[in-house]
Amino acid sequence: MDQNTILKDLNKIFVDTLDNENINLNPDTTAQDVDEWDSLSHIMLIVAIEKHFKIRFTSKEIQSWNNVGEMINCIASK
Repeated sequence: MDQNTILKDLNKIFVDTLDNENINLNPDTTAQDVDEWDSLSHIMLIVAIEKHFKIRFTSKEIQSWNNVGEMINCIASK
């Protein structure tokens, strides 16, 4: 799966999970860029992403992400 496809899928997951149609992710997007993206919603996003892509993340992987691009790279590596 290429990174653009992953980004598109992630954007839909974020829109659905955070209930905000105005979210438009890019690789440099961070939690500070999305008002609804807090620690609780982060957990809900991780669960939704794992379910969608049928993968599991380690806590070390999750903690290493600084932006959406790093999340995409992690998904692509699985």
